[in-house]
Parts: sequence; C-alpha cells; structure tokens
Amino acid sequence: MGFLNKIKSKLTGKNDSVTSKFKSGLTKTRQSVASKVNNLVKRYRKVDEEFFEELEDILIGADVGVNTVMEIVEQLKDEARSRNIKDTEALREVIAEVLAGMLQKEDEDSGIHMNPDGLTVLLFVGVNGVGKTTTIGKLANRFKQEGKQVLLAAGDTFRAGAIEQLEIWGERAGVDVIKHQEGSDPAAVVFDALAAAKSRGVDILICDTAGRLQNKVNLMKELEKVKRVIARELPGAPHEVLLALDATTGQNALSQAKTFGQATDVTGIVLTKLDGTAKGGIVFAIRNELDLPVKFVTLGEGIDDIQPFDADAFVYGLFADMLSEDEENEEANQAE
Repeated sequence: MGFLNKIKSKLTGKNDSVTSKFKSGLTKTRQSVASKVNNLVKRYRKVDEEFFEELEDILIGADVGVNTVMEIVEQLKDEARSRNIKDTEALREVIAEVLAGMLQKEDEDSGIHMNPDGLTVLLFVGVNGVGKTTTIGKLANRFKQEGKQVLLAAGDTFRAGAIEQLEIWGERAGVDVIKHQEGSDPAAVVFDALAAAKSRGVDILICDTAGRLQNKVNLMKELEKVKRVIARELPGAPHEVLLALDATTGQNALSQAKTFGQATDVTGIVLTKLDGTAKGGIVFAIRNELDLPVKFVTLGEGIDDIQPFDADAFVYGLFADMLSEDEENEEANQAE
C-alpha cells in the first residue's frame, strides 16, 4: 500500500511508543472512520456519486465538519478524475492521502515556541470541563522530565476547587504553584507568578485561566487583561496562547475555538480526551477551518499521557487497520 506504507516507514525511525499511543488512543475514531470506509469500499465496487454521498455521511458522523467534508470530497473527486480512478479499492488509499494532506501544512512549526532569551510564558485558555488544568499538570511534568524548571500560575480563581486541583497536579509533577485566594484577581496572580519566575530563573511559566466567571465581568475581557499584564511585564510574552479543547465535544469545540481565538489570539490547540471519543475527526475541522496547529493531544488519564501532535502518527493511527488488512491480503496472495 503506497501512501500508508510511506507513512509507516517515516514513523519507523521515531519512538515506537508514540506511534502505539496514537494507534491505541484513536481506536474509537478508527472504528467510526476507517472501518466504515473499509465497509463502504467493499459494498461499492465503482466510484460514483452514491459512494461519495455515503463517504460524506461517514466523515460528518466523525465530526470532521460539513464545510471540511465538502472540501475533502471535492478534492477526492478531482483526484479520481485526474488519476482516472474508477474503482473504490484504489480510491481508499487516496482518502488517507487527502486527509493527511489536510493535517500537514507546509513550513508550519507545530512545536512550542520557546523564548531563546530566557523565560517562556504559556497562557492556557478554554472553557470549564475540557481538562485544561489536568493538561497543564501533564505538560508541566513533561517539561520537567526534559530538564526544564517549571512554575505554574493558578489564574483560574473563580471555579471552586480549581486552585486545589492545580496544586495536586503541581505536586504530582514536582512543580511549584503561585496562587492567591479563591475569587481574587487573575491578573494579579499572573503578575506575582511572573515576578517569582524571573527571580527564580525559571525556564517555563504555565498560566491557568478561568473558563467561566461567576460575576458579570466578561470572560474574554478578563483574559485580555491577563494577556496585557504578561506582555507589559515581559515583552514578547506570552509566547504561546494554547486553547484546550475537549475532543469528545466535536463541533462544539470548533465554536469555542472561534470565540477564544477572537479574544486572545490563540496560537495553538491542545486537544484533550482524544482517546475517549469517536469524534477525533474534529482535528481535520480545526486544521482546515481555523488554520491553527494542534500542538499537543492527550491520549489517556495518566500524567504521561500527553503527546506532541504528530500528523503522521495520527494518520497511521486512524488507518492502521486498513494497512494491516492489506498486508494480510498480500501475504495470502503470496502464499497462493
């Protein structure tokens, strides 16, 4: 199998545990996309309008998003025409190729932008319940394991228990947390955290923020204020504004991204709970409709279950069964 074999060989030199984490983490999405595409290919022998209509339904069901699905299908039709593909089996590989192309933007750096001159500040935003605080803890642990000195700012002062939750994750990761009392001004917490980070010579400061406010203050205005304080105290910061999105919410995640993006100049997405959903297709909608890189994904509940997003590993995880099936068929043919 040409295209998927190329991806497999590209991944050979990478960490095998990363590839296997994506494969196991995408099990539910794989069942909702690749398995259904396989069945569709078996039912339709020739590429026609009905085949494409059913393919649209499969992709929309995986929360790829209507606009993105229409673009994908149009691209597939163009590829089928230009390559003179008449049979669905031959198109199956092209489906994987087109989806991969949507994730892999040329000249894009999907890594975290670090400050080469000292302290790097990461500002985390996102609504309550998406796993934002948990993800901050996992990311802090990852950076600590890489030898970085990390500090956390408990800027979500409005949600009951948010400060304590961040402290628990800080303890697990072996990282200090700068906090004020519940209900205090988030910008003041971040101000103190920046001062502490500078005085301690910290490498990375990760700032948690509120996902909802109990009072009449507009959340987006509050986030803008926090961002202004960071920029004033450390020119060029924050170096990343990371939006945490819950993959299980599908299209809701997309509308959240649009809202936060308008207020805080989001630079990247951290997609949480990808292992718990059949709607992992939301990755394609985010890439296509928002043109924002997915920087990290969480693929489990453990402190180590966070991975930098890898488009190759994602596509391999999505279509791994298809590849295995083709290899089995090839072996059977050779045995005959």
